[in-house]
Formats: sequence, C-alpha cells, structure tokens
Amino acid sequence: MHVKTWLVAAVILGSCGTFTTAMTMPLMCKAIWVIGLPCDDVSTALVSQIKKWSDADNCLTGGEKCLYELLSANQTYIFAKHTSPTGKSVDSLTFILKRYREAPMCRTVGISISPADGRKFDNGTNYCNLFNLVTGSGLVNVPLFKEVTNDFMCNQRSTANCEVV
Repeated sequence: MHVKTWLVAAVILGSCGTFTTAMTMPLMCKAIWVIGLPCDDVSTALVSQIKKWSDADNCLTGGEKCLYELLSANQTYIFAKHTSPTGKSVDSLTFILKRYREAPMCRTVGISISPADGRKFDNGTNYCNLFNLVTGSGLVNVPLFKEVTNDFMCNQRSTANCEVV
C-alpha cells in the first residue's frame, strides 16, 4: 500500500514540475520615482515624451527611444506600449501618479511588462522602457528627483544600458 502511495505522489510531483517549467512568467520592471513637481506636470511631461517618440525616426540611430504608443492618460494613470524596433516584443507600460505627502511632489510608479515568451532575462529592457521616458522628458533633472528600484524589482536593472537597449 505504501509503495502505491509513493508511486502516485511521485507521478503527481513529477507532473507538477513539468507543468511549472512549461509555464513562463512575463518579464517586468517596477520602478518608483519621487519627483519634485506636481503630478499634473509629471503626467504632461511623460505623455509629451511618449508622443515625441511615437514614430520610427529615432530607431534609425539605434536603441529603443522610438515606437512608443500612448493608449490613454489622465492625471493619475498613463497607459502606453512600446514596440521594439525589430517588432519582436510589444511591452505594456503603466505609470501611476500620486501626490507625495503635502509637498508639491509626485510619487510615480512605472511598470513595464514584456510578454511571456520563455526568456528569463531581458537585459534591462523593461527598465529602459520606463527610464528612457523619464530621462527624455527631463524629469531626472528636477530638484528632489529620487529613484527607488533594484534587480529584484527590475530584471537586470543594474546591468542595463539604456543607450543601446
């Protein structure tokens, strides 16, 4: 009887292992910025940058600072997508903006998600999808700019090269 129980358990555990390795999780990045501007200004800057980099012109010089598409935006949320110049990946971008404390500052959470395609690493692509917009819009130059993220929150963030990704 015990042998039969162990055999059933082994089959179940073996199939669970196969099931979990067959499923892939999407790659993602979550970064948090505290920016010394009201959220309306942060939203305007990010939306403007997404629109500026919507065509393929910037793709000609290499890199990924192109092919962004604004899906919707208001004072609290921005939804966009980014297509890699090769067209192999379309990543979903979300920015959530909320007033930070009582000061005219904005806590901005950026999330970029790549489709689950079996990759375990993204060379920092999801981080760069977000950071390029924050940098391109000039928000990194605002006094009281602070970024909170790491490799756990953003796949391969510490080795990301956002100039060539």
